[in-house]
Amino acid sequence: MGGQAVPRYSQIVGELRRRIERGELAPGDRVPSTREITKQWGVAMATATKVLTELRHEGMVRAVPGVGTVVAAPSRPARAAHPVAASRPGRPSEASSAQTPLTLGRIVGAAVTVADTEGLAAVSMRRVAFELGVATMSLYRHVAHKDDLLTRMMDTAIAEYPLPADPPDGWREAVELAARQLWDLFRRHPWFAPALSVTRPQMITSALPYSEWMLATLHAHGLDLHSAFTAHLMMLNYARGVAVHLESEQEAEAHSGLDNEEWMDTQEPALLANLATGRFPELSRLATAGYDLDLDALFEFGLQRLLDGLAALLNESSAD
Repeated sequence: MGGQAVPRYSQIVGELRRRIERGELAPGDRVPSTREITKQWGVAMATATKVLTELRHEGMVRAVPGVGTVVAAPSRPARAAHPVAASRPGRPSEASSAQTPLTLGRIVGAAVTVADTEGLAAVSMRRVAFELGVATMSLYRHVAHKDDLLTRMMDTAIAEYPLPADPPDGWREAVELAARQLWDLFRRHPWFAPALSVTRPQMITSALPYSEWMLATLHAHGLDLHSAFTAHLMMLNYARGVAVHLESEQEAEAHSGLDNEEWMDTQEPALLANLATGRFPELSRLATAGYDLDLDALFEFGLQRLLDGLAALLNESSAD
């Protein structure tokens, strides 16, 4: 008698696992989406979803908001990540904390790491103290309260993306460069955009060079300072508006276990039922052609349209 047949999803998991282990798919490379798996291997959507779920459980892949499922970096040795573990004897941080002085930089760095990996909601004074292996109250010698910590986190994060000392000659290149720096910042730290207020801006020292860059660029090319600052806020709020979906998608995936593409697949029957009424012919054509949401592509499309609009405004100003 022959052995049991290997389930189809396991065969596909095995194939993708081999590609990753051989280096054909490197860390950060995008793996086939559920739709691509259904087309390439001729399986149902449920099977394709099971493939990616299994690879995630194995730690081989991870979902990146706005990008899709990518190959995960090799895992590092696990360490306790919850305050409950603080009572365990021999915790590495206990030994290291006795030798390493507690500084503002260490506190902010630990908070940023927690926010990057688990979201801003996971950041608390108690959690940061746990990560550093110190008493919670010891943090208050360096930061006044959680809002103070958040402002310092934002200041540290934006300082990672300094603008060049010599700006490009053209206004469009200079504004585009600043906008891309901002998008890269939001991409690297998904919590930053939701935490940033436009109506009640935090005093973030490292953000001032960005504002100065935008004002100097646009004022030098014909806009009055009021219009230049309004244009600066427009670009900032546009990038922020797209980027707020990064953390919310991260949280939604953590709660549902589905990336955005997989979640959309669960909505497909309801969408098709509505399209079948014939009331939405353009949407029906789009559904037939297919549309994959990519936040990077969305940002790029909107950025170019905003730059086109600024070009028209600058032309009007120079004509006056």
